[in-house]
Formats: sequence, C-alpha cells, structure tokens
Amino acid sequence: MPTGASASVGQRVNHVSDPSLHRQLGLTDDEYAQIVVLMGREPNHFELAVFSLLWSEHCGYKHSRAVLRRFPTDGPAVLQGPGENAGVVDVGDGLGVAFKVESHNHPSAVEPFQGAATGVGGILRDVFAMGARPIAVLDSLRFGDPATERTRRLLDGAVRGIGHYGNCVGVANIGGEVRFDPGYEQSCLVNAMCIGVLKASDLKSATAAGIGNLVVLFGARTGRDGIGGASVLASQDIDAGGDDKRPTVQIGGQAPDRPDRRSLHGEAPDRDLAGARA
Repeated sequence: MPTGASASVGQRVNHVSDPSLHRQLGLTDDEYAQIVVLMGREPNHFELAVFSLLWSEHCGYKHSRAVLRRFPTDGPAVLQGPGENAGVVDVGDGLGVAFKVESHNHPSAVEPFQGAATGVGGILRDVFAMGARPIAVLDSLRFGDPATERTRRLLDGAVRGIGHYGNCVGVANIGGEVRFDPGYEQSCLVNAMCIGVLKASDLKSATAAGIGNLVVLFGARTGRDGIGGASVLASQDIDAGGDDKRPTVQIGGQAPDRPDRRSLHGEAPDRDLAGARA
C-alpha cells in the first residue's frame, strides 16, 4: 500500500510524511507549527488541507485583515455585516440590497478566463445564499503595460470570463473599469462584484441548527483543483512557473447555479430552508 494511504475504512489517516507539503498548500512554517500545537499532534493530509483553506488569504484574509478592520462595518442601515456570505444593507420599503466583492487575482494570472469566471461564480452564490436575487455584476481590473503580449492575453481572458459566467446564469455585467500600470505587470488585480435584492424579512444565514434537519450538498463535480483551488493560490506567489499551477485553477460550472437559484428563490418554501452556505 502506498505511503500515506489509509489501510481500511475507519482507520485514522496517516500523518503528513512530506514536511514541505504545508508550503505547497500556502502555509508558512510558523503556521504549521501552530497547527501541531493546536492539535497536539501532526495533522494528516486532509486536516492540513482544511487548515490551508481556512487560514488562506482567500477565506481568512490573513494578509489583509489588519487593513480591512479599519473600515466601518456597522450602522442603522446595516442588516448584515462581516461574517456571513455577503453584506446586506436596508434600502427602505422592506427591501435590502446584498453585495459581495471578491478578488481572483492569482487564479486569473494563471488562467485568466477560468480564474475570472469562477470569481464571478463565487460571488453570485454568496449573494443568493443570503436569500437575495442577483441582479447585476460589476468589475474593477488592473493590468500591466497594454503593449505586452502577457497583459493583452490576461485582459482578453479575464474580460471574457467575467462576461461569460454572468451571461450563462442570466445576470448581466452592467459596468466596470480598467487601468494599466507597469506595477501590475506581474500581479494583475481582478475584482468582481455582485449586487442582489431581497425582502429584508427573507434574509438567510450561513448557520443552521435543528435536530433532524437534512444537509444538502450540490454543485459542480470536484475538479483537478481538489478542495483548494483559489483558496490555495491566493496565498501563494505567482512566478515564472505559474503555468505549473494551472491544474489548481477551478473550472467554471455554471449549470449547477441555475438549480441553486431556483431552489433558493420561489420553488423552495422559506420555512424549509434553515440556512445556506456558498
């Protein structure tokens, strides 16, 4: 049996045998040491992958958290602040507007079309998981010198990817802006935003509780990116070997998003949905 494989169902998975695996997953040596302390032992492969997701820049904002804390997050019109799938503000007449902004910088630098497309897919799901109906997508892009072949390739792929995903699920891109500067030559910025509308009384939470409740997991099949994908790429450097990371970029799966939307808006009684997590 190969090293690292479990012998039978129910047997504990073997510990990580390659000490550099945590670095491949975007974790630092200090973070790995902290994981060992928290668990009281070395993590197995699956546990290490989960930590790499939760502690990534993509999910945990480990690099930008100090800056993000400086922004205001509460007020009389804030129905939902940080901590959920998306933010929601009260716009009056019993309505709320949900919004989510997400960057897919590193995935887009590796595979611009799929990297940008899956960025849009993520924020669409975040918005309708709040009980809102997505109505528009916007984007803000930064690239390097437009005269270089690399910049032209990244720009073309990102723009097509953003428009493609929204069109597939029937949500239009209503606006965007792009700027070019040599400083972005090796690290482009691809930011997408989704806006949705909901009745304030229909606001959903990402948490659910209740004995006997069923948990339903649905979506596209897991691809070569595994359970990492953008979460791992967001915490890694993109260098000359970026092409080697192409298999870790998610492939857009627009078809499952249509049943997602139907099940959360109109075809599933609100009383039957305890919570939703994108």
